Amino acid sequence: MHVKATLHRDFTIANIDDRLYSAFIEHMGRAIYTGIYEPGHPSADARGFRQDVLELVRDLKIPAIRYPGGNFVSAYDWKDGIGPKEDRPVRLDLAWRSKETNQVGINEFAWWSEQAGLEMILAVNLGSGNLQDAREFAEYVNHTSGTYWSDLRRSHGVEDPYNVKMWCLGNEMDGPWQIGHKDAREYGRLADETSKALKGLDPSIETIVCGSSSDEMPTYPEWEREVLDACYENVDYISLHKYFGNSSNNSLNFFAKTEATGRYIQAVSSIIDFTKAKKRARNDVYICFDEWNVWYHRRSEDDAKIRQWDWPEAPELLEETYNFEDALFVGCLLNEFIRRSDRVKIACIAQLVNVIAPIRADKGGPAWRQTIYWPYQFASLYGRGQALQVVTSGPTYDCEVADDVPYLDIAATRDNDTITIFAVNRHPTETMELDVALTGYAVDRILLHQCLEGHDLKATNSGATPDNVSPSAGKHLGIEDDHLKGQLHPLSYHVIRMAVR
Repeated sequence: MHVKATLHRDFTIANIDDRLYSAFIEHMGRAIYTGIYEPGHPSADARGFRQDVLELVRDLKIPAIRYPGGNFVSAYDWKDGIGPKEDRPVRLDLAWRSKETNQVGINEFAWWSEQAGLEMILAVNLGSGNLQDAREFAEYVNHTSGTYWSDLRRSHGVEDPYNVKMWCLGNEMDGPWQIGHKDAREYGRLADETSKALKGLDPSIETIVCGSSSDEMPTYPEWEREVLDACYENVDYISLHKYFGNSSNNSLNFFAKTEATGRYIQAVSSIIDFTKAKKRARNDVYICFDEWNVWYHRRSEDDAKIRQWDWPEAPELLEETYNFEDALFVGCLLNEFIRRSDRVKIACIAQLVNVIAPIRADKGGPAWRQTIYWPYQFASLYGRGQALQVVTSGPTYDCEVADDVPYLDIAATRDNDTITIFAVNRHPTETMELDVALTGYAVDRILLHQCLEGHDLKATNSGATPDNVSPSAGKHLGIEDDHLKGQLHPLSYHVIRMAVR
């Protein structure tokens, strides 16, 4: 199977926002408790945070993290998580039918985020909460001193404000399952006023308004149109959420769901453009894809379990064990975000630890990288700079979700004098003879070639076998007359970095 691709130094897509490789963590299951925070664990520091998990997070070099939810935030009072720990109330979390001890609140999480090298993207409660709750939260977090809420923070041992610049205006407010669910017009007005209030505290704040929970919602895409009509001039991003699965065990159809995601992004982009034109607005609104991941292995089982249990504390929930097939898919999806980086500026993998996550951690035991950790890390490390247009010519296939799907999934970036290519051979059996013309460049050498290949699609990692699916050095690519040429084995993921002039 022969595939040709061309990129040209003058044909770029956009400057990639580093926040494209952000993450999300929510107070649910074991994401926080026995995930990042486990007093008494052998690796825990004096504050109770697991250092083994923290090291795996640091190695990802991700820029930002969305917190504290998720569905959890729509009935959460942030005030429950401040002040002396012994005085904090235990609450019932209606989203996940569990107990919340509030031992980790905004100040603990902010400290952990700083240790991890992450900016915070904070979500406010616009379900059971209101504009005043959001305004007070932002003042506690961001104001210097001399007011009730800023001085309260200082009395809690935090002298300097956190200066959080990114704020989510609620979560999935289109969903009937959401505490405080609202229709589009009602939510759009509330988001508009809340955004104006937050920006009144600090004009440099960026706000993220809720788009659809997925493109399968019955209110999509009318939700986006109505919400943006109510708040376009006062917000900076609209969120998209989407989760993916392969319940039919059809790998090619699964991989092609990235094509459907591209259509989703394109449709919402069109609504943004329409609204801007209708309002004669001067500001631009971009996309924040702030929840995405593979989620299907245990979804039905967990749905049933939630309905049956009796408000447990930090229960095992949504702990997907990812396989090699999932890693290939995540590589393709990250490529799609790079190709759409003119519209998608922020994206958050959901979630970071234990709950549908690239990192798993046993209570009292080890932490390890799941299979999807690797393409996520490679994209975060090397998918910076400018996104380059790549034109391909080669075999395609048709499936349920899309037609003319290329077997080669490819994205490219340029950062100073380095070009990085991310490539996935989606073909189940055929080796790909690849020829990439780097037009306008003089290519010096290959700096790095790492790949994921040769694994059974259902192969996984575990605490006992943490490196079962892990990268290896690539061997079958080389430079010839400013072309990248060689072989990509079937069902393989590659990251190739080249020095250019």
